[in-house]
Amino acid sequence: MRVASPYAEWLESDALGGFASGTVCGERTRRYHALLLVAKTPPTGRMVLVNGADVFLTTLEGRFALSSQRYTPDVVYPDGASRIDAFLSEPWPAWTFTLPDGTRIQHEILIAHRRPLTLLTWRLLSRGSVVSLAVRPLMSGRDYHSLHHENGAFRFDANRDGHIVSWRPYDGVPAVNALSNGDYSEERDWYRNFFYRAEQDRGLDAVEDLASPGTFRFDLAAGEAQLALTTLPPEQLRDLDLERLRESERTRRAAFASPLERAADAYVVARGTGSTIIAGYPWFTDWGRDTFIALPGICLERGRLDVTREILLEWAAAVSDGMLPNRFPDSGQAPEFNAVDASLWFVIALQAFLDEAARSQHAVRVHDHRVFDRAIRQIVEGYAAGTRHGIRMDDDALIAAGEPGFQLTWMDARIGDRVVTPRIGKPVEIQCLWINALAIAGARDARWKAIQQRAMESFTARFWNDNRGCLYDVVDVNHAPGAVDASLRPNQIFAVGGLPLTLVSSDQAQKIVDTVERELLVPLGLRTLAPGEPGYVGLYGGGVEARDSAYHQGTAWPWMLYAFADACVRSQPPDRASRSIQTILTALRACLETTGIGHVPEIVSGDPPFAPGGCPFQAWSLAALLRMERLAAKKALAV
Repeated sequence: MRVASPYAEWLESDALGGFASGTVCGERTRRYHALLLVAKTPPTGRMVLVNGADVFLTTLEGRFALSSQRYTPDVVYPDGASRIDAFLSEPWPAWTFTLPDGTRIQHEILIAHRRPLTLLTWRLLSRGSVVSLAVRPLMSGRDYHSLHHENGAFRFDANRDGHIVSWRPYDGVPAVNALSNGDYSEERDWYRNFFYRAEQDRGLDAVEDLASPGTFRFDLAAGEAQLALTTLPPEQLRDLDLERLRESERTRRAAFASPLERAADAYVVARGTGSTIIAGYPWFTDWGRDTFIALPGICLERGRLDVTREILLEWAAAVSDGMLPNRFPDSGQAPEFNAVDASLWFVIALQAFLDEAARSQHAVRVHDHRVFDRAIRQIVEGYAAGTRHGIRMDDDALIAAGEPGFQLTWMDARIGDRVVTPRIGKPVEIQCLWINALAIAGARDARWKAIQQRAMESFTARFWNDNRGCLYDVVDVNHAPGAVDASLRPNQIFAVGGLPLTLVSSDQAQKIVDTVERELLVPLGLRTLAPGEPGYVGLYGGGVEARDSAYHQGTAWPWMLYAFADACVRSQPPDRASRSIQTILTALRACLETTGIGHVPEIVSGDPPFAPGGCPFQAWSLAALLRMERLAAKKALAV
C-alpha cells in the first residue's frame, strides 16, 4: 500500500503487547512512537526502551541524513524525510531513500511474531564504492505513558559479547540487547528537547530528552546492515540467524488472505497461557467490552477458531458475581469491574463461536463446553440476582444499572468526578444485549425463556418513541419509574442489527434505520449524539477535558457501522442496502491509507471534515470493516 500522508502512522506488533510505531516521514510525533516498546507482563507493563535513532549515510559526495527529528520550539533536524522517494507498508514498513548523487537505499523495520525483537535493515539499491552507515540509538527506559528527561542515573555503559551489545539503562528496567553485523563505538550523549506534536495537540506534555550511548557503523558496500533490538537474553541471540528470521516472518505474513486480515492479527496478543485482543494502539491494552465486540471480526469470522477459543477460555475464568472485568490496568493492579455490557457481549461472542464451530464441524471439547456453559449461567444469574454498581434485573425483566459517579456503558467518558454520559437506568443497548443473552441461556435452561419473553414484552412496550420514530436511549432514567431520555443516539441500532435477534417490528426497524441514517451517519461512523441535541459537540480535539466532553456527545465511532450495515440488510430492500453499504465501505477503505496505515481509527469528528481522532489503530473499528466486507460477500451485495 502506497500512502500519501507523510504523517500517516505505521504499526508493527509483537503479539505480546509490545510494538513499534512511527510515521511515514520518520518523525516521531507521539510519546508512543518507538523502535523497541515491550510488555514486561504481556500484554501489560509496557515500557519504551529504544525510542528512535539518528541515521546518517556517508558517500564520496558527503554526509546525508536518513532520519528526521523535531525539536523545540518547532525545528526539524536532520532532514532525512526530504530524501524519501517511496514508502510501502507490506509486508512491513519499508522506505526508499535517494541521495543527491543518485545513491538509493532501502530501509525496513519489522517485528518478529511473539518475540520482543525489532529488526532494522538498510541495503544499497544502487552501486556505491564508499557507503558508510551510522546508526545512533536514542534511548529512555520509561513507562510508555510517561516522558523521559535528562538525569544522572541513566547508565550509558555497555557490555559486549561478540556482535551483541547490551545496556541496562535503569534498575528495574529490562536490559536492551542489540545484535548487529556492524561495529559499535561508545559515544555518550544526551539529546534534549524532542517535541511531539500529537501530544501537544492532545493537551499533554510534549517535550522529552533521550540518551544515546553510542553508534553502530556499517559498510553498506559490503552488504546489508542488520540491527536487531530486543529484550531477549544474549544466550538466545548468539546463534540467531536474522535473515532466516525475516524470511520466516515473510512466510507467516504471506499466509493471510489479505492485508486487512494481517492487520487484524496485530490485535491478537498473549495473556497468561492464552490470548486476548488489544483494544487499540498505541495506548489501550485489552478491554473486556472491546475484546468481545471485536472478536467476531478479528478472529472468528476469519476462521481462527482455535484463537477464539483461547480468548474465550481466558476470559471465562475471570467471571466474578456475573461480571467480567472491563480493564486490566497497565501496572498489574486488580482488574476493574465497571462495565454493564462486557459480560453480555461475552455471551454473544461465545455463542457465535459455538455456532461457527458447529457449522464448520470444528470439534469443541467437552471440558470447554462445561466452562462456557458455566460462564453463561454465572452471568445471567448474576445479573438477575443483582451485582455491582446497581446492576440488576428489575420487575419488568429488564436490566437496570448505574449509580452516581460510575460510567458503566460504552459511553464511558469521565472528567474528574463528572460522568459525561451517565445513562443511569435502563439503557437501550443493554436491554438488546440482555434479551439476546437470555435467548442463549434459554437454549440451555428453559427457565430463562419465560424471563426472555417478559423482557421482550417490556422492551416493546417501553422503548418506542412514536413522536420521533425511534427508540428512547434510556428509560427509568436515574431509576425513576417512567422517566425517559429521548436523546437521539445510535445505541438503538442494536435492536435492528448487529445482534442475533431483531427486537422491533419491520415498520419500526425501517424507521429506526432511516432516523439513524439521516441524523447520525457520517462517512466513517455513527455520531454518538445528533446535531441539534442539547450538549452536542461536533469537533473532537483540544485538551483532555475538551476531548472527553466530545467523546460521546457527537463524536462518531466506526465500530457501530457493522450494526448499522446489518440493520440495513435486515430492514431495507436489497438495492438500497447495497448502496448504503457501498458508501460506507468506500469511505472505510480510503481511510486505510491516511491515518493508521492498513487500519481504521477509533473515532472521527461528528462535523466536517470528519477528522480522525483517538487511537489510529482500533480493534473494533477494523473488525467492523472486516465484518462488513464479509456481510457484503454473503449477501452478494454489489459493493
